[in-house]
Amino acid sequence: MKVLINNKEVETEASTLSQLTNELSLPAQGIAVAVNNRMVPRMEWTNYALSEGISIVIIKAACGG
Repeated sequence: MKVLINNKEVETEASTLSQLTNELSLPAQGIAVAVNNRMVPRMEWTNYALSEGISIVIIKAACGG
């Protein structure tokens, strides 16, 4: 299915948000995910079903000042 990740169209086989983060090799800590402008708590990722065309924003924490 095709989804938008940070405004780029991406083809994915993932059916849940957790599967998508694994597919994208994202780190286990230091990221936040919003779907259709709504933050999704990490404990909901395994049950959060993806659907065609949704908009996902992935934010990575950065160190420094």
